[in-house]
Amino acid sequence: MYGLNVTLNLPFDAAVERVTEELKKEGFGVLTDIDVAATLKAKLGLERLPYRILGACNPVLASKAIELEPDIGLLLPCNVVVRQEPDGKVSILLLDPNIMVELVSNKAVCEIAKEARARLDRVKAALEA
Repeated sequence: MYGLNVTLNLPFDAAVERVTEELKKEGFGVLTDIDVAATLKAKLGLERLPYRILGACNPVLASKAIELEPDIGLLLPCNVVVRQEPDGKVSILLLDPNIMVELVSNKAVCEIAKEARARLDRVKAALEA
């Protein structure tokens, strides 16, 4: 698995709000919000369950990473998927920053990824509480 997974028993919009709040507590802001279901409906006429990709970024960690490895922007921000399941529950998937580090040769970035992972672990724990 390349991410952290949490299942919530909340309405979809409430789940998006909840994950956004928990990310904020750990210093992450949502820079992008891609409504995949709406895009597929508009472009292809396909009906899908709600599915959004949130681009989460911690500016302090991103700044450090970019300073060490200018090309790291190709791997930023950290994606968070919020997906409605057929049973009504909502899956939250948080990209593991350690996966991104495997693509980078600069080992100094590993420490930043560890810190980001620790913060996302706390987000996951808060969502599960």
